[in-house]
Amino acid sequence: MRLLPRPLLVVILAVLLAFVLIPVVYILLASVNSDIAVARGDFWPTAFTMENYSKIWTTVALGRGLANSVIVAGGVALVCAFLAVATAYVLVRFQFRGRLTFLRGLLALQSIPGTLLLLPVFVLFSSFATVTGVQVIGTRWGLFITYLTFALPFSTWVMVTYLRGLPRELEEAARIDGASSWRILTRIVVPLSWPGIVVSGIFAFLLGWNDVLFASIMTNPDSRTAAVALQVFGATQEGGAIPVYGQMMAAALVCALPVVVLYLIFQRYLVGGLTAGGVK
Repeated sequence: MRLLPRPLLVVILAVLLAFVLIPVVYILLASVNSDIAVARGDFWPTAFTMENYSKIWTTVALGRGLANSVIVAGGVALVCAFLAVATAYVLVRFQFRGRLTFLRGLLALQSIPGTLLLLPVFVLFSSFATVTGVQVIGTRWGLFITYLTFALPFSTWVMVTYLRGLPRELEEAARIDGASSWRILTRIVVPLSWPGIVVSGIFAFLLGWNDVLFASIMTNPDSRTAAVALQVFGATQEGGAIPVYGQMMAAALVCALPVVVLYLIFQRYLVGGLTAGGVK
């Protein structure tokens, strides 16, 4: 039943759309406007220009930051997605000592703010470098390990919740036919779990893509991610005669584009579940 009259519903939806889209439209228009016009407060550009998109690659090392973000965040997403489904399968389908404690620990880890772990992680990596001589801070793989420690527990919990909804009858029928646990996982569980795998992988990707706090501490100019590059870009323009707002807007749109493309590619997995179709 519709709770609101149609005219009121249309007005509410229009207000919500305007609330979301107006800032996006402003960023898009500012990215093709001159810095002077944006600083002056002009909403509509007097002359459209694409110079901002060509200048951002030299003004700030955005290309290197994007490459580092894709490598680190993409690696975390792939590892989290497939480690999470394997770990969740063991936790859901097998009984062993400490299983409930492990599940409760996964849930408890979500309540710990990441800022509280910044100093312990930094000290741990510094101590590891001192003892072994292997440098961790300032490397991409050190940032990869950092993000993995935060993303993997949540991804595992997502897959535990998802696998609980899969019928056991399919796995029991496969065991009767002589299938091993590995074969059941790869041939039955994984194909039916693609929506959950995609959700857990995208969460892990966004965690690495949007993070600024850990990336600003754990990286150097060579391993700097796109989010830190934008932060440095904005900080270097403070106090200037004319802040390059147009270039900042263009850089923000370029950094947001991979996330939008990722959503468009996996939209059908995120919006609709495929479990029912797979079972049928």
